[in-house]
This record gives sequence, structure tokens and C-alpha cells, in this order.
Amino acid sequence: MMLTAHLPILQTNLLKLYTFAHTTGMTEKHWDVVVIGAGPAGLNAALLLGRARRRTLVIHSGSPRNRFADHMHGVLGNEGVTPLELRETGAKELALYGVEMQEGSVERLDEIEEGVRLTLSDDSTVDARAVIVATGITDELPPIEGLAEHWGSSVLHCPYCHGWEVRDTKLGVLATSLVGLHQAFLVRQWSDDVTAFTALLDEVTPEEASRLRARGVKLVDSPVIAGTARAGKLTGLRTADGETVPIDAVFTVGTPRPHDAFLAHLELARTEIMGSSFIAVDQGGKTSHDRIWAVGNVVNPMLTVPMSTGAGAMTGGAVNAALVAEDFDIAERPASPAEFWESRYSGDAHQWSGRVNAVLEAVVPELETGFAEGAERTALDLGCGEGGDALWLAQRGWRATGVDISRNAIERGRQAAEGAGIANDQLRFVAADLSEFESSESFDLVTASFLQSPVELPRADILKRAAMMVAPGGHLLITAHGTPPRPPAAPSGAGHSSPFPSLYTPDGDLAALELELDDWTVLVHELRPRTIELPGKGEFITEDSIVLVQRNAQAAE
Repeated sequence: MMLTAHLPILQTNLLKLYTFAHTTGMTEKHWDVVVIGAGPAGLNAALLLGRARRRTLVIHSGSPRNRFADHMHGVLGNEGVTPLELRETGAKELALYGVEMQEGSVERLDEIEEGVRLTLSDDSTVDARAVIVATGITDELPPIEGLAEHWGSSVLHCPYCHGWEVRDTKLGVLATSLVGLHQAFLVRQWSDDVTAFTALLDEVTPEEASRLRARGVKLVDSPVIAGTARAGKLTGLRTADGETVPIDAVFTVGTPRPHDAFLAHLELARTEIMGSSFIAVDQGGKTSHDRIWAVGNVVNPMLTVPMSTGAGAMTGGAVNAALVAEDFDIAERPASPAEFWESRYSGDAHQWSGRVNAVLEAVVPELETGFAEGAERTALDLGCGEGGDALWLAQRGWRATGVDISRNAIERGRQAAEGAGIANDQLRFVAADLSEFESSESFDLVTASFLQSPVELPRADILKRAAMMVAPGGHLLITAHGTPPRPPAAPSGAGHSSPFPSLYTPDGDLAALELELDDWTVLVHELRPRTIELPGKGEFITEDSIVLVQRNAQAAE
């Protein structure tokens, strides 16, 4: 949490705008929205969210419903492209707006404070403020030999998607429900040679039979027992009475099975569609849970690709609107440290100046002289922000750990380490509330630089916990803003207003540690002047409060 005393933005409520982050350190990165599924609905929802500057992750299994089809049709601007092409194009477009995609399977979704947690099949977890379920369905076909083998090629489900390609051929309709019987009326538009197989229906009313026959649709009531094929293409349907009806393609509506078992324990409101139970949603895709939306075939098996795309756009907009309202709600109440610092690092601009803390830079070389050549040195940086000091220590050969309450800051630290070629075993970052952070390891150096917050933070407790993590013979370095900036000619104590509720002194910080002085040696205990440049105002003098103590080598751990 490295701050400079001249940042007026810290005095505004804008910094309270909420980007939720848990501080348990259980997950690698926090998201505004996680979209589960990368079909047309999920991808378009993610596109809207990315363009709305929401941190969005798409988790997908790589098995969309339409993967069996060679091409998509009726999709404006993408007529005839393959499902894979649409997904690849979509992934590239999402990347333009910072949306990330991750292959995986969600095993469970649970409520956590002000958000949801997704547990994946590899036992990893992902936290988000909101979730969009776009996992699609499986079409459960009648158990008839030859149907599944030709699904998506000559066994089809949607005349609007595939009718043009099989127009004017011998078409069959295997009716499994009243929806399937409706297909017999519909398919007649693409061919005048249509046969409806009705044995799976409870009945066909005389009125329905009469209307179908009026336009030349043939009705077969003998059960279909198998499909016949030649050269990988369906050629007919064989019935129980021994007849084989020549067919070039058959339309059928399978029983839709939504992929939503990972939500079962949440007992969301449901509705029945085509003989199956589906999650109930409103027009924007909202379920009966405040943080869960669902869209696409997982809630409506009748949606085609363009319908799913449009529904995804609507749901993406609905989720962003809900988060916008929540942001303003939270801005009106006092921010917690987690909320404040997550917001502090939520913008595009980095807060780290690119320079290591001056006090740390001055102190560490002296400490290094106490180590034998080649000996391992370990360091813990508390309130590490974007990781600049921890990175500097790692580059000098320390095995460093950076801890901060902001997941956004921690993620930037990881990216900086990766960019610098620092290995994970040399530098690691942990997102955690410092008042709860514990380590089984003790460290040769524990440092807390400008561990100050305009919102409530149990700083004294954190510093006492920090002292407990220092190894015998190791050092604790605390650097804080001691005095506000003042013109070079002004005497000490004549500073200007500070954004912090109070400033710190060496005496105060030493007292806050409550050290057993028999176990510690005070090495530095002073206010140290430092020249800073304030934008548009020139040079000013500030004083840093510095406390450096060493734990005696004989002190009990």
C-alpha cells in the first residue's frame, strides 16, 4: 500500500467504488463476472461485459451443443461459417477488451460473502461478484440405431438452421412430442416429399392428420427401429413392420437435458419446457438468486445461434446494470479496507512509481553484509501493493514474498515478476488481509513500507503480527509518513494538510510493536528527511518515520 501524501484522490468517495475481493488468499484472481460456457450466448454476454470494462472470465468445456454441425446458417454476417470459426473469432474479439478464457469444468457453485465461488474439476476455485450460466444442453435422442451416428449431418433438429441445405429431398420427421409434430408442418416448407413418423406420440388427432395429408405429408405410425445408411449418410428409416422408408435427412427433437447439475444444491426456481426441468429466468436472464444469471439453451432449448447471441447481449447488459447499481450503493456507505484498496488498484494506471522505496534501498545493502556468500535470504513485504519492493528484493537474490489485501495489486505484481523473468520459487505473491495473514515460515527481513490507509486498518495489530514472523537474527523495517510535505525553507512541523487521519512517529511505531526489549535491538529510530516533487508545485521536503529492529539470535521463535 505505497502512497504519496499529495494524492488528493484519496480524499474522495470515488475511491470507494467497489470491486469485490475476498482476502482469504484462496483464489488467484477476482472477477466481476464469470461466464460459464462459450457458446454464442456466453460469448456475446462476455463481449458486452468486456466492453463495459468488467473484469470477465469465460470458463468453457470446449464442447458446445452445435459442435456436430459442419456449418451455421441464418446467422447474419457469419452465414455458413463453422461453429469453431465463430468461437475462434469470438475469442479474439473478447481479448480486445481484456476478457480471458479458460478451459475447464465447473463442479459446484457456492455463495460467499457478497459474491459466488466456483469450484472447478481440478479443485481450483474462482471468485466473482456475479455468474452467467451459459452451459447449454445435451439433446437426448430416441434410442434408435443410427440416429446418434448421423446427428448434425443427416439427423437434424432445426429446419431454420439446416432446411435450405436439404431442400427438395426426401425428408423425414421423427416426432417425439407435440413440438416434434409441429416440425412436420414446418418441414413441409422445404420439401414436398415429407414423411412424419408418429409412433412415439400418444396420439395424432384426426384434425392434425387431415391437415398434414392435405399438403402431401405422409404419416407412418409403425415404430422406427433403425436408420439405414450408405457412405456415411442416412438413406432411410426401417420400421417395425419391416418397411424401409427412403429418407435423405430426418428432423427430430431430442429430449433437452440442461447442463446445470452443479447448481442443484442452490434450489433455484425452475420451470418445465419440452418435458424437462429448466432454470427459470426473467427477461434479462436473472434467476431466483441475486448473483446468478442464465442464458441460452441452458434455459431455453428452442434458441438458435442468432437468438442465443441476442439473449447473451441482453443478459450481459443486465448483469452490468446490476453491478453498476451495486457500485453506487457501496459508494454511499463507508468502505472497508478490502473495498477501498481493491478500488485503489482497479483503474488502468499503475500506482507503483517504478522505483524501490528509498529507505529499503538504503537499508538492505547493509543487512546483506551479515550473510555468508551464497546463503539464502528470505524477505516478507507486507502491504506490498503492486510488488515493486518485493521485486527489487528478488532481483537482489532474496527469496521474497509480497502480501497485499488487493487482488488487483497482487495480480499486477505477478505480471511484473513474470515480465522480469523472476521464478515463482524466488518471488511469490499472496492476496490476504494482513490482520489475518499467517505464515509457517519466519523471515530474515520483514518490511512494511507506508502501511497506512485513509479507511480503518488495524495497523498496530498488523505490525505486532509482523514482528512475530521475524526469524532470530532477522530484521523488521517499518517506514511511514512522518510529516506532511513542506517547502524546503519551512521549518519541520509546518507541513500542509495530509490525506491520512494521522501521521506516524518512530516512538509511536516502536511502542505499537510492544517488543520484549531483551529479545530485540533497536538499530534505527528516527525521522529521515526526503525531497519529493509535487506535480505543478516543485520540490518539497517530507520526513519518513523509520524503525529498524533486529531480533536477537538467541530469541525464542
